[in-house]
Amino acid sequence: MAFRAFKQTHVFEKQSAPKEKDKSSIQCIACCEPHVYIGTKDATVQHLILSSSTDLGSGQSKTREGRARKLGSSNQVTQLRVVPLYNHLLVLWDRSITALNMFSLEPVPGLKKIQHVSLFEICDSMPSAQAQCVEMVTSSSRRKLIRIHVVGVDRWDVVKEVPLLYDPRALAVDGTSVCVATSDRYLLCDIQTGSSQELFPHNHSRQCVFVTSVGRGEFLVNGPESLGMFVMKTGICQRPPLQWPQEVLAAGVCFPYILILQPQVLSVYSMVDQQRKQTVSLTGAKGLLSTSDGVLVFTERDIFWLRLVPIEEQIQALVRHERIEEALLLLDGVQGHCPLDSYKELLKAITCLAGFVHFYQEGFSEAKDLFITGELDPREIIHLYPDMQSCLSEDFQSQLDQPNKVRDLQVLWQGDRSTFHHYLAFLGDFLRAVKGTELGLRCSKEVDCALLRLYVELGDSENLQQLVALANECRLDHCVPVLEQHNRLFALGSLYQSHGNLIDAIKTWVKIADGFHKDPSCSDVYGHIVRTLSQLQDKDVVWTFSDWTLQRNQEIGVQIFIKRPPDDRFETQDVLALLEKYPLAMLLYLEFLIYDLNSEESRHHNRLALTYVNEVLQEEEEVDLRKTRGKLQQLLWESKFYDVSTVYERVKSANLHMEEAILLGRAGEHSQALKVLVHQEGDFQAAEAFCCRAAQGRDPRGRDRQLRQTLLLTLLQIYLSSEELTSAAVDLLNHNPLVFAAEQIIQLLPDSWSVQLVSQFLVGSLRKTFHQRRMSMVQKALGQAELMRHKVIWMQASKTTFRLDKGQKCKVCQRDLAEPQFVCNLHGDLMHTNCTDFTSS
Repeated sequence: MAFRAFKQTHVFEKQSAPKEKDKSSIQCIACCEPHVYIGTKDATVQHLILSSSTDLGSGQSKTREGRARKLGSSNQVTQLRVVPLYNHLLVLWDRSITALNMFSLEPVPGLKKIQHVSLFEICDSMPSAQAQCVEMVTSSSRRKLIRIHVVGVDRWDVVKEVPLLYDPRALAVDGTSVCVATSDRYLLCDIQTGSSQELFPHNHSRQCVFVTSVGRGEFLVNGPESLGMFVMKTGICQRPPLQWPQEVLAAGVCFPYILILQPQVLSVYSMVDQQRKQTVSLTGAKGLLSTSDGVLVFTERDIFWLRLVPIEEQIQALVRHERIEEALLLLDGVQGHCPLDSYKELLKAITCLAGFVHFYQEGFSEAKDLFITGELDPREIIHLYPDMQSCLSEDFQSQLDQPNKVRDLQVLWQGDRSTFHHYLAFLGDFLRAVKGTELGLRCSKEVDCALLRLYVELGDSENLQQLVALANECRLDHCVPVLEQHNRLFALGSLYQSHGNLIDAIKTWVKIADGFHKDPSCSDVYGHIVRTLSQLQDKDVVWTFSDWTLQRNQEIGVQIFIKRPPDDRFETQDVLALLEKYPLAMLLYLEFLIYDLNSEESRHHNRLALTYVNEVLQEEEEVDLRKTRGKLQQLLWESKFYDVSTVYERVKSANLHMEEAILLGRAGEHSQALKVLVHQEGDFQAAEAFCCRAAQGRDPRGRDRQLRQTLLLTLLQIYLSSEELTSAAVDLLNHNPLVFAAEQIIQLLPDSWSVQLVSQFLVGSLRKTFHQRRMSMVQKALGQAELMRHKVIWMQASKTTFRLDKGQKCKVCQRDLAEPQFVCNLHGDLMHTNCTDFTSS
C-alpha cells in the first residue's frame, strides 16, 4: 500500500431535483467541528453535523442535516465564517455581511448588515486588551481600502481603515498583518500602523489568485511561475518556494503539509522537504477549507474530509516502505510542534523500526546500533526467534506488529539453517551489547536465559562458561534442563556455583571427573574442582570434598589448603590431622608451613625432617631418592627450630650417614661427624665439603675462616691416623694450600713421608703465601697513592700559600728548615717531615 498522509472520507452529498442541481450547487463552506455550513448558489445556508464515528474502511461518514435558511431569491453565498466565541455564523451574500446564530440560523439581533463588502476574514489572534472581542477585516466593494471591525455579542464597529492602491481579490489575516492579493500583485499591510508593502507581481487569473495563512506570521501565496511562495509578515521568505502545477485553485495548510487543489486532483506536499507525498483524485473540486486535523474539499454537490493520519502512523508507514530518511525528516520537521517527551518516544520508535528494516535485510551491525539507540526492549528481539520464546516470562506481551516477519524466521529456522545461524549470531551480539546496561537490566533474566540457550545452540563453550561463571540472572528452572539435555554438565556446575548452590556444583563436576558423564568443554575438571575449593569461603564444603580430592591426587589435592587466601586459612592442626592418611600431601603441607609461612614451631620442623626420612626409606627411584635427601640435608643445615636429638635417633637408625654427620655437627661434635663421613660413609669429598659448610655463619664473632681451618686440620689428623687414608690426606693438602700453615703441617706429617709426596702442597703454599704478601704490598702502595691524591686535592682546594724564610725554625725541634719538604699543621706552624706523625713522600 502506498504511503498516505491523509485519509479521505465522503461526508456529504447534496440531494436535489435534476432541474435544481445548477441552482443549488455548493459555493463555499465553513467549519467549527462538528458543525459544517455550506453556502449555495441559490442564496441558501445549510447546517450539517458531522458524525463522531467514521467508517474509514468504506470512506463514508454519516452526516446529519440541520437547519437551512434562505437568504433571498438570487445571488450566491460568497463566504462563510464561524465565530464560536459568540455562536455567530457570518455570511457574505449580495455584497453584505449578515450575522446568524450558528445553531438556529436566525439573524442576531443588534448586528445590522455590513454592506458594500467584497471580501472578509476573521482574525483569530486577538490582542489581550480585546479578549472579549473578535477582529474582522473587510474589503470594500466601492473603495480601495480595507476596514478593521471589532465584533462583539450584539454590535460591531469599524475601528480603522487602511487605504490601498488596488482592489483586493483575496486576503488572509494573521495577527496584525494582512496579506492582500490584487489583480496583478501581492501586498502586506499592518493594521496597527496602516502601512503597506508590495511583495511581488503575478499574472494569474481571478480564479487562481489566493492567499492562505500558514500561522506564526507566515502566508502562502500563489506566486509567479507556478511557485508557492512563503512570505513572513516582515516581507522576507524563510522557506524555499514550492514548485507546484499550474491552475491551482486553492491551498490549505495542515502542518506539516501543504494541500494544493486543482480542478481534478488534490496534491499533498511536505513543508519539510518540499516533495509531493500524496495525490487524491477529486473531479470537479471547487475549493477547500483547512480544519484542525485536515481539510474539507467541496465540489458542486459533495464534501470530502481529508483527515491527517497520525504522525506516528505516517512514520511507521514510511519505515515499512523502507523510506527511512523521509521518516527521520518528517520527525525532525514536527519536533517543534509536539511535546519533548512525545518527540523522544517517536524518535525511539522510528529508530527501532529502521533497525528492523536492516535486520530483515541482514544488515546486522546497523540493526544492532539502531535497536540500542532506540532503546528497544530486548525481549522484542528474543520474541522473534521461535526456539527462544520459552525464555520469556508468561506476562510478556510484544508491542510490535511483526507477525509476518516472525513467520519468516520460523521458515528459516525450519529450512535454511545456514541463514538462520547468522540471525542467531546477531542475537548473541545484541544481547551481549545490552547485558549490564540499563536496557538489559530491565529484563536481565530473559537476556541471560536467552544467551545461555543461544550459546548451547551454537556450541560456544567459551562464552557459555563466561556467562554461567560470573554473576547472572539465569532461571534455574529453565536453564538446568537445557544444559542437561545438551550434556553441558561442566557449565551446569558453574551455574549452580554462581547461584550459591556449592554442593550441587561440585557434585556435578565430581561426576564428570569420575567418568560418570562426559563433557569435552573442560579438559581438567579435577584441577578446576581443586581451584574452586581453594577459594571457597564455605569451609564445610571444603571439608566435605577434601578426602575425595586427596584420594585422586595428593600432590594437587593438598592445594585446597595451600592455595587459600592468607586471611582464610584452616587451623593447622586440623589439616595435619586430616593429612595423616596422605603422606605426600603431609610433606607438601609441612614444606608450605615452613618455607612459605615461615613457621618457627619446633614440632613442624621435626615432623618435616622425620617425614623426609620416611620418604627416603620408601623411595625406589634413584632420582627421587637424591631429591628427597637433598631436601632433608637442606632442612638439617638451615633450620634452627628442630630438635636435634629427636631427629638424630631416627636418622641414625636409618643409616643415613651424611644426615647423621650434619646432626652431629649441629650438636658441636665435629670430630665425630667427620669420622662418620670418613669411616662409615667413605665420602672424602663430602667430609671436606662438611668442613666448609659447617663453618659458614656458625661463629658469632665472624671467625668462620679460623673455624674452617680447625675443621680441616681435624679432618687431616683423621686421615693421618690411618695409613689407608694417605691418599686422601695428600689430596686434602693439595686442595687447600692456603688454609694450612706449611711449618705446622710439616710437624704433623709422618717421618716416612717424602718431600716429593708433599711437594705440590709445599710449592702451592709458598707460592700463594708470596702472592698474598706481594698483593698486600701492592694494596698498601695503592692506598698511599690514593691518600696522596686526596692531600693534593685538599691543598688545591684550600688555595693556601706558605712563606719559608731563611733561618726559620722547626716548631718541634727548633732547628733550621733547610730542606724543600716540610709540613704545616692546622695552626700554620712549619715542621720537619720527620718531626711529625705524617709520612713524607
